[in-house]
Amino acid sequence: MANELIASGALDEVFARIDAGEPVGGQDGLLNSLLKATLERGLNAELTEHLGYEAGDRDAASFPNSRNGYAAKTVATEVGDVALSVPRDRDGTFTPMLVRKGQRRLDGLDAMIVSLYAGGMTIRDIAHHLASTIGTELSHETISKITEEVADEVARWQTRDLEALYPVIYLDAIIVKVRDGGHVRNKAAHIAVGVDMDGIKHVLGIWIQQTEGASFWAVVCAELRNRGVQDVLIVCCDGLTGFAEAVEATWPLATVQTCVVHLIRASMRFVSYSDRQAVVRMLKPIYQAPTEQAAVDALDAFADSELGRKYPSAVKTFRDAWERFTPFLAFPPELRRVIYTTNSIESLNYQLRKVTKNRGHFPNDQAAMKLLWLAIANIEDKRARDRAKERGLPAAQRRAGGRLVEGAVTTNWKRERLHSSIGYTAPIEHEERYRLNVPSTPEVA
Repeated sequence: MANELIASGALDEVFARIDAGEPVGGQDGLLNSLLKATLERGLNAELTEHLGYEAGDRDAASFPNSRNGYAAKTVATEVGDVALSVPRDRDGTFTPMLVRKGQRRLDGLDAMIVSLYAGGMTIRDIAHHLASTIGTELSHETISKITEEVADEVARWQTRDLEALYPVIYLDAIIVKVRDGGHVRNKAAHIAVGVDMDGIKHVLGIWIQQTEGASFWAVVCAELRNRGVQDVLIVCCDGLTGFAEAVEATWPLATVQTCVVHLIRASMRFVSYSDRQAVVRMLKPIYQAPTEQAAVDALDAFADSELGRKYPSAVKTFRDAWERFTPFLAFPPELRRVIYTTNSIESLNYQLRKVTKNRGHFPNDQAAMKLLWLAIANIEDKRARDRAKERGLPAAQRRAGGRLVEGAVTTNWKRERLHSSIGYTAPIEHEERYRLNVPSTPEVA
């Protein structure tokens, strides 16, 4: 459309005014004038359709209703405040749709504010940004009310129906600061990402909690179950307290896998920096062992070594987590890479931390939840735009990231590998449900 207008010469006068130094944006810019002219033209066209005759029509007197001058109205837009002359009718029955009665902002400005908020800007930052860039001054209450409009969407998203089968669910958390009473406390925002049978990732929900425990995880698992998740093959987490028991109570055939990366980090907590590389080399035969017995032998060898005797806490960390560490050893190497770590959502968490660190702290849990949801949507929107720009280019020239959340295919995921792996690692009942893609139907606890 723009190219056609340029080719026709319709924009020559606009370009000439820009070349002459006339400002484009701001209160007195060309964009403001063009938007004003466009909106007023549309409003007059709406009134013409409502009355049934054109302005200046000689037969206007024969129509029951007529034009009755204009009313002044100022609306806030993406290019600044626009002063409109809104046409009126004598009977007062005209209801414009382009700029509705009582509307003080165009929808595009609301979208801009929500986008700035999703990027991590505070309400005060947004107010200052709008005033300094487009000359529009909005109160903090108005901006807060605009961002609150997404609360219903967040609630619908958090309670939406889920699929019956998720072969793998990853669970990880980021720390957010939330005001609780008269104090600002650190709370964990737990994010669950489920992988469906085709290897597609989906963010299942967000739960904000100050303290973890069996009761909290029981509520999370029950919520997922009530939203339709009837069975899970493997749940990968970082050794969260009480989570294994909650999973086993909800999905009896599910396997809880401790994140190996988190386990290694925990074992290195009291290892001096100079010895870390050597300790990591000795730990590698444990988590790369072909069988559980080989892993036991490797752990015993490390415990008997000089470094093992020097750092018994590293050995104890592995022994304490052994039952939750070894399940992935029963899978072939290709699937081990999928289930041994929660790093599948680390890239998402990295993006979210960049957004939340600018906020200082949140007034309540709902505000933190709202920003995290907006940030997830915003991250994916940016990736989608980048991919759209590169569509059609050779693969070697594409730089846009893959889909981060919805629609991302898990690395090394193949349905055939999943089926064959389940065939020799899982009970027959579990195997058949996944092979036939038929969910189990035990009663919801």
